[in-house]
Amino acid sequence: MAPDIRVRIAPSPTGPLHIGTARTALFNYLFARRTGGTFVLRLEDTDVARSTEAFERDILDGLHWLGIDWDEGPAVGERGETGPYAPYRQMARLDDYAAAAAELVAKDLAYPCYCTPDELEADRRDQEANKLPPRYVGRCAVLTPAERAAREADGRRGALRFRVRPGVVGWDDVVRDRVEIDTSNLGGDFVIVRADGTPLYHFTVVVDDMAMRISHVIRGEDHVSNTPKHILLFDALGYPRPAFAHLPLILNPDGTKMSKRKSQTAVADYIAQGFLREALDNYFAFLGWSPGTDEDVLSLDEIAHRFELEKVQKGGARFDRDRLEWLNGQWIRRLDDQDLVERLLPFIEAAAAAGQIARVPSEGDVRALLPLVRERLPTLAAITDVVGFLWVDDLAVDPAALVPKRWDAATTRDGLAAARETLGAITETTWEADELEPPLRALAERRGWKAGDLFMAIRVATTGQTATPPLFDTLVALGRDRTLARLAAAGENLHTA
Repeated sequence: MAPDIRVRIAPSPTGPLHIGTARTALFNYLFARRTGGTFVLRLEDTDVARSTEAFERDILDGLHWLGIDWDEGPAVGERGETGPYAPYRQMARLDDYAAAAAELVAKDLAYPCYCTPDELEADRRDQEANKLPPRYVGRCAVLTPAERAAREADGRRGALRFRVRPGVVGWDDVVRDRVEIDTSNLGGDFVIVRADGTPLYHFTVVVDDMAMRISHVIRGEDHVSNTPKHILLFDALGYPRPAFAHLPLILNPDGTKMSKRKSQTAVADYIAQGFLREALDNYFAFLGWSPGTDEDVLSLDEIAHRFELEKVQKGGARFDRDRLEWLNGQWIRRLDDQDLVERLLPFIEAAAAAGQIARVPSEGDVRALLPLVRERLPTLAAITDVVGFLWVDDLAVDPAALVPKRWDAATTRDGLAAARETLGAITETTWEADELEPPLRALAERRGWKAGDLFMAIRVATTGQTATPPLFDTLVALGRDRTLARLAAAGENLHTA
């Protein structure tokens, strides 16, 4: 146990909960649970123009839905904040940033910069013309007090820049081993507080990590280039450097970086499509980590028991939708009947509300279908793709799909009529799968048809689909009257097509 271990996730409520944020939160959560440490959530909400309460709620609710609960932060237990280092929202910590900035100025480790946007742009263009990397030229770094006073008398308001020392900043990354970056690559002295007094990310994140006694900063690989700035600020403010662990990027299947413009990245979208929390937790954990065995299906508790930060991989983790659907199917098959029915019903109700089906079946009706659908569901929302034809009144049948490859329209009409006559001889009380198949096979043999062609025509006529659960179980679920009515309607539609 290591109660001095404190980790955090610090999302910005400027967009919905992202897969990358969820994976980072999960790894922090797992590390805290594995080591007996504390998991903190704080909100980086200083981007007032883009931050919204709706995005904040999406992030917090999404993490809770995934089962990723935090020990300190907003919305823990009752409404409000819980923890000894509150507040956990940056906009409520402005006084702390102002005090830290004043400390840096007093130590001459930061200074006001009065450069105008035009001056900075002119510097950038000059560097570009000379094929030099962009960096601050240091125009305001050596101003005297009198020169600063003169600029302020002219109405200029100074942003605050941090003095970047020359040399190399290095750290032993828990995931990436030794990393060293020369400070000449940081773009010169960087702004930590805007001229309007708004603190910037590189500054606030360090002040917050100091205040909240964060021992390990576990975040995405894209933050590696930011880490030297943060280490310099930790050193300047006299706070021990935390350990850093940079997780591999989540990539598209083709190896490109996953982005919300090109990929489905919002966790809410996966929830809406019927992915189980157990499957998403399981899959997110495997995006950069492995238990070191051939096991694929692990619960959150099992993963937390085995998780080791040192075993996180360095290379990018490719997001494979097919693999996620396979894993989701494995978890669907692990659910008991009542749990699965309760999780399916909201998706059936949503399909009815959207007009995709005509009515919502009872819990009992859904439970009776579980033997047919459980093995065929990649997601919960797929329930209406698999058996939605049971809950529609006007079935749409594509005439082209209705005619088997070896048949023509006339043969198909004949086959459907003969099938209807054959099935019509079976009573409601004996309408069972093992009673339906033999007479239809006998019909195909008498007519010289391949049974598969007849069965395909019946399948499409009664369901509108070429792939369904086993045909005769499907006809039982559909019922005698509806089966016969749909066979008749399909034959008539084929006649008039």
